[in-house]
This record gives sequence, structure tokens and C-alpha cells, in this order.
Amino acid sequence: MESINESIKLPTGKNLVLSSSPHLSTGANLRKIMGGVLLALLPVVATAVWFFGWQALLVIFYTVFCCVAAEAVWCALAGKPVWRTIGDLSAALTGVLLALCLPVSIPLYVPPIGAVLAIWLGKQVYGGLGNNPFNPALVARVGLLIALPAAMTCWTPSRGMLASDYPSQNEFFRAGDIEAINSGDIPDAVTCATPLGVVGVTPKVTGKSDEACSNFLSLENKDLLKRCFWGDRAGCLGETSVFALIIGYFILVLLNLINWRVPLLFIGTVALITAITHFFAPGVTPTPLFHILNGGLFLGAIFMATDMVTSPITGAGCVAFAIGCGIVTSVIRIWGNYPEGVSFAILLMNALVPLIDRWFGQRPFGYVPIRSKEAEK
Repeated sequence: MESINESIKLPTGKNLVLSSSPHLSTGANLRKIMGGVLLALLPVVATAVWFFGWQALLVIFYTVFCCVAAEAVWCALAGKPVWRTIGDLSAALTGVLLALCLPVSIPLYVPPIGAVLAIWLGKQVYGGLGNNPFNPALVARVGLLIALPAAMTCWTPSRGMLASDYPSQNEFFRAGDIEAINSGDIPDAVTCATPLGVVGVTPKVTGKSDEACSNFLSLENKDLLKRCFWGDRAGCLGETSVFALIIGYFILVLLNLINWRVPLLFIGTVALITAITHFFAPGVTPTPLFHILNGGLFLGAIFMATDMVTSPITGAGCVAFAIGCGIVTSVIRIWGNYPEGVSFAILLMNALVPLIDRWFGQRPFGYVPIRSKEAEK
């Protein structure tokens, strides 16, 4: 009997690993997670270089350097371990995302300002990574857009836009630049408008008259929309190629780094609202296909709204968060003063994440609500 008891004797504390929850681990760490997101951004970086030249790569490296330097300076001043903090690649990822939110012609003094806004104001002032309520790259982008609108909205045409057969050139270039492009005598510096920028300055026509139906006709031809899908248009470095962003989306899903529903619901909500608005008022806003192929919708939905720190923790909360982002984006695009609304929408919904988590929080296992004495009677 004693031998049986000895054979089933429970292990002592020396044989057990005592620790607090969680007790299950995937083996992932910050460096692996950030590295996976950087891997998903490689197609976006490659298309930016293809359409805007090597200057795009210089802007990206310079912005990353500024963000890593800002992180190192803060850690040195705050007494935090410098190399361990910058070694998790979070500052580098913030730098890449911030660079992808900038035009290729951005002045050299802007990325350092953006780095301070992103790292110091957007992350470290709250206690560092994991405590920041807002996406750091978007904090910097919105801050730069408000403080330096001229530098942030000076768009350089992509390489395809300088060809004489580019569709609807008169919508994006000045008359003198179009003549120079068609004659082959292209100036050293040419600026142009983005498709959403053209929509923003186009007078709205209410109703469903012939004038209303043709208000955005030049921006909705198939050739232009096809070029917008591949990325052959003006805009920020990372928001031009929808094709490259879709590749990044599948990489993130395969690596299990994002909730795959968030980008789909975000983009789908924008498509639904713009479709309804276009159906009843075609002269107020273009088609939903135009909206989802232009601006920073795919970049924001895939790489910004899915941020693990600043997005809800429950599945139902992520659904509400994504739909809210889509609603705010659509409202700003259609009726707001800014032609683009993705950044503002995500930051606004970031502020509501604690409330969303409270509304859609799951009931703990075994929890029984306390009944009041009046209810018991």
C-alpha cells in the first residue's frame, strides 16, 4: 500500500514552476511581432521606390533613423535601458509607418519633428510601448498636417503620371505643366493634386440631374482606377499601391498578427456609406470603388487600425471599432473640410477603446451578478 502511495505522490514545489498568469505562451516576443509587421511592409516600401524613385527609400531610412534616435534620447534622459528599448524594433516600425504617411518631397526638417511627436508625445509620455492610447505614427501625422500643411500636402507625381497618356491629366496638373509633359520638356520639379484632393475642391451638386451624375466622371474611368490600384498616382509613400497593401494584409494574417476582420469591416463600411450616398447624390461624392482605391484607407485599415496596443481586446469590440472608423472616415471625406479622414477616424476611435472594451467585455468565468435586496424580495 505504501509503494502505491509513493508512486502517485504529488510533486513538490521543487518540481513545479510557480508563476503568475498567463500560463500559456506562443513563444512570440516584441521583436518577433514588430519584425513580422516590418516584413509585411516590404511590398509597400518596394512599390513606393518603384513609383517615386530612390528618394522614397532615403525618406524612409531618414525617418526611421530620426524615430530610433528620439527613442534613444528619451530613454537616456529617463534612465531606461537604451539598447533593450530600441532593440524591440517598435521605434523602427513607427519610423517606417510615419515615413509611409509622408510625401516623397517632404523637407528634411519635418521627419525629426514627426519623430519627436510620435515617440515622445505619442508613446513615451504615457509610459512607453503598451501604455499609449493612440497610434504614435498617426499622432505625428495629424500633428504635422495641422502644423505644417504646406509641406504635408505638396505632392510629387508618380513616374507614370509624367507620361502623356496618363488619364485625366487636366484634373491633376496645371495647364503649363501639361503642355511641358506633352512636349517632353518636363521641369525638374512638378507638383500635382491627388484624386481625393481633386474631389475635395470640386463643387458638390445635389440631386440626380445629368450635371450631378457627370460631376466626378473624369475621376471614375476604368484606366485611372486601374492605375490607382497598382499605385500609379500621387499621394503619400505608403498609400498609393492597394495591390502592395493587400499583399501585406495576407502576410499579417498568415503570421496571426492582426484581427483579419478589422480591415475588411473598416473598408467595407466606407464602401457601404459612400455607395448609399453616391446612389442618392452622385454629384456629392464619387463611387465607392474610387473611395477604397484612393487615400490612406488600406494603409490605415491594415497597419494602423489593427495596432495591438490601441485597438480593442475582444472580437465584438474590434467589430465596433472598425465600423466606427469607417463611419468617421466617410463623414469626413464626404462632408468634412479635409479630403482624407482615415487618420482622424482612427485616433478618435483609439480614444474610445477603453469605453468599447467596457461595453463589449466578456463576463469572467463563474461570475454571478450581485442582486439587490429589493430584487430578492
